[in-house]
Amino acid sequence: MSATPESKAAVTELTGGPIDELQWRGLIAQSTDEQALRSVMAAGPITYYCGFDPTAPSLHIGNLVQLLTMRRIQEAGHLPLGLVGGATGLIGDPRMSGERVLNSTDTVAEWVDRIRTQVEKYLDFDGRFAARIVNNLDWTAPLSAIDFLRDIGKHFRMGRMLGKETVSARLNSDDGLSFTEFSYQILQGMDFLELNKRYGCVLQTGGNDQWGNLTSGTELIRKVTGNEVHALATPLITKADGTKFGKTESGTVWLDPALTSPYAFYQFWINSDDRDVDRYLKVFTFRDAEGLAELAEATAGRPHAREAQRALAGDVTTLVHGQAATDQVIAASGALFGRGEIAAVDEPTLTAALSEAGLTDITGPLPTIVELLQISGLASSGSDARRTIAEGGANINNQRISDPDHVPDVGDLLAGGLLVLRRGKRTVAGVRLRS
Repeated sequence: MSATPESKAAVTELTGGPIDELQWRGLIAQSTDEQALRSVMAAGPITYYCGFDPTAPSLHIGNLVQLLTMRRIQEAGHLPLGLVGGATGLIGDPRMSGERVLNSTDTVAEWVDRIRTQVEKYLDFDGRFAARIVNNLDWTAPLSAIDFLRDIGKHFRMGRMLGKETVSARLNSDDGLSFTEFSYQILQGMDFLELNKRYGCVLQTGGNDQWGNLTSGTELIRKVTGNEVHALATPLITKADGTKFGKTESGTVWLDPALTSPYAFYQFWINSDDRDVDRYLKVFTFRDAEGLAELAEATAGRPHAREAQRALAGDVTTLVHGQAATDQVIAASGALFGRGEIAAVDEPTLTAALSEAGLTDITGPLPTIVELLQISGLASSGSDARRTIAEGGANINNQRISDPDHVPDVGDLLAGGLLVLRRGKRTVAGVRLRS
């Protein structure tokens, strides 16, 4: 983290506290009692938590909303608990789309470790407001089924549980809902109770689709201990064009670079719709109101430069993957279109970039430029390829090729046996020579 929670806390106190900050950024969809929460936060540091289930080997950019919300509250001078659901991950939160596939205990344990590492990256574990990572398997595994039903289950009323939106929808679907997934809300409520007892935790945050599970915890704590605690839900992020946020043609945008390359990650953000980019800047970056106003002014003056998108992509990619990866991605983006030295781009980044653009494997010997344009999909036929070459629109590794019989030399191959082909100024593809 670039600044300590102590220094950030002083600034937040002067600007109205974390609730005002979250509201300005559009990060509060609903809360149990906002004024009471403001009072509790103003009285001194509170302990709060957010949970992340290992139902996949990585978190995705939807989870980033919660991670950054946790970080903002910590920087305002409060104590975060990052919960990784070693127990709830074995069950899975009910989804509208149908029953989850239950993963093995070994798989979930492996994913717990991966997700713990990802959560740790966004919190500060030193100083007065140091974070903790907790695993709900620690208190769930020793609990017998009888104790669970007697001590926890007796506080839940079927009417309220059946009224939860996801539960109701699934019960009325053809697939129905298993008791396993139905019990999830009880387990999540028990997590909040346990964290309240162990650490004095008084706030749980989560996505708005989790509201029923969030309030299960507040109600359980009130019944068992009489304590008043709070829940705060962030809105689900949407896209102006109606498509699902966090999805691309190749699938989910993950935080793990092995699942979504930094290049593809950067491209997701830089391709943000003009109607979305200002909102995304508030949610996913730490730029303040003054900085965003200056950026909006610059963007209005030169809309073709897409400065807001570039700022968004740069900030979020650096946050998730680091400055070095972002620099490589930006260099690759420019080099593909002739605005940089392509040989300076490292092999993983170049391969990722060409995979996004279109990468075709070939075996030797190397073909002519006419054949390469066809193989890569940049030309529909031999005559189309020759016309492109005659018009000066064919490039290999940013070098214009004017001879239709030109055959690249092995020495032209970039790291990994790659060749970058470009038709005109904007259409790029790659070929990779396999031995």
